[in-house]
Amino acid sequence: MSCCAPGAEMALDLGSTTSVLPSSQEIRLASRSLGDGLRQTDLSAPTVHCAACIQTIETALGKLDRVESARVNLSTKRVSVRWRGDEVPPFVVALGRLGYQAHLFPSEVGDKDRTLSDLIRAVAVAGFAAGNIMLLSVSVWSGAEGATRDLFHWVSALIAIPALAFAGGIFFRSAWNALRHGRMNMDVPIAVGVSLAYAMSLYETINHGDHAYFDASVSLLFFLLIGRTLDHFMRERARTAVKGLSQLAARGAMVLRGDGARDYLPVGEIEPGMQLLIAAGERIPVDGKIFQGASDLDCSLVSGESTPRSVAAGEPVQAGV
Repeated sequence: MSCCAPGAEMALDLGSTTSVLPSSQEIRLASRSLGDGLRQTDLSAPTVHCAACIQTIETALGKLDRVESARVNLSTKRVSVRWRGDEVPPFVVALGRLGYQAHLFPSEVGDKDRTLSDLIRAVAVAGFAAGNIMLLSVSVWSGAEGATRDLFHWVSALIAIPALAFAGGIFFRSAWNALRHGRMNMDVPIAVGVSLAYAMSLYETINHGDHAYFDASVSLLFFLLIGRTLDHFMRERARTAVKGLSQLAARGAMVLRGDGARDYLPVGEIEPGMQLLIAAGERIPVDGKIFQGASDLDCSLVSGESTPRSVAAGEPVQAGV
């Protein structure tokens, strides 16, 4: 197996392949079956930026043999190609000829962030409830008394109930889970404080008290949810960056059998003792030792060192270079 010149090969005692352009075996491994012989491959195309790009890509890929359809999502810069047959159509090469770099895009990376969706809905409900309760509170704080004050308090209580149940459920579930396992977290005092504020306000309303704090309890939830949403968004961005790096990892390797046969296997099926062939430009997906050949390896992804490292037979190599 080799990494020094095109066509050269360098052999590893445990290593593998990932090329600048993914091989047909890698594309097949990364694709998913849709039934009836139809498969879908998702690609990330970071340089797609306008409607003209979408039309160019969809038209060009749609003309390829065995390609059923091609769709581009501009917001996620994702290209989804549906194709048939045993042979993978050259859609990655076609994208390269059009000037668009593309790499395999695991389907799970594109899954919708349900937690963020739940948080946004909770923020919307809490904000709506807080705004309406504060409007009702204006007249009370302006001097409304007697039946008028009690009416506004009861209406505020009715608005606050679904807001606390739905928007506050995020904190209540987390707090209950922590207490159930004999521990504390930051959601426990939040749940206790919001619940006590509502309970005290309800008590004052039932007893025709002058002051109720439904607006405070719901507004507190609203601002806490804004902070929780922003925190989740920033953490998700960091996780997405890590997932982007993981896409650079090899998905398979060409295994050299004892009889000289070559089989392409997924990384998960590679076992200690196997001999792998690594061609020029491919990444080494597993730790191993070179037993034949020499090359210069780019170790920047592993060590941060940009200077190529020269390796030869007998030297160990790390996955990811």
